[in-house]
Amino acid sequence: MKSLYNYIIYTDSRYDNKKNIDGKELILNSELSERDYKFVNRIGTVKSVPINYKTKIQPGDKVIVHHNVFRRWIDVKGKEKNSSSYIDENIYSVSPDQVYAYKNNGKWKCPDRYCFVKPLPQDFKWSVLKEKELVGELIYSSKLLSSLNVSVGDIVGFTPGSEYEFNIENQKLYRILLNDITINYGRKENKRKTTQSC
Repeated sequence: MKSLYNYIIYTDSRYDNKKNIDGKELILNSELSERDYKFVNRIGTVKSVPINYKTKIQPGDKVIVHHNVFRRWIDVKGKEKNSSSYIDENIYSVSPDQVYAYKNNGKWKCPDRYCFVKPLPQDFKWSVLKEKELVGELIYSSKLLSSLNVSVGDIVGFTPGSEYEFNIENQKLYRILLNDITINYGRKENKRKTTQSC
């Protein structure tokens, strides 16, 4: 099965809402609501790539996708529906702009529009916030961002409201559009030296 413009992706489960506690499985959320997006699985495997779209993503690669790809929802008439990406049980047609990262040869990489940033812990002891706002460490980058001399490990700033939270390999990350990266502070070590010398 191939599509002209979309990836065909499969997943083992629509939701990532189970946790093992002391050997027992706990289901965290089972309702369909506007809040269930936090429990939607966002990782799938590529079955086929678009025929009319040049891509570095290959069949078999893991991909991180938009939460609405696998999600079920309730329409205005109260009926449960599949997403518009649904083809068959656990098989979906996903447009390229809904693929935020792909794992190729054991490494996560991003298409040119996206990157992933890890929030930094708050170091101001009187702050009520756990994390620093609008700043983080670049974890997964794209070729375009690298060509602009922004590298993995750099501390970057981003615009308000541009953070889209993901849990990737047990790590909280924000997906950020490249247009929302506003400043490169440099390496983590350099930022520490700069702030300490002030």
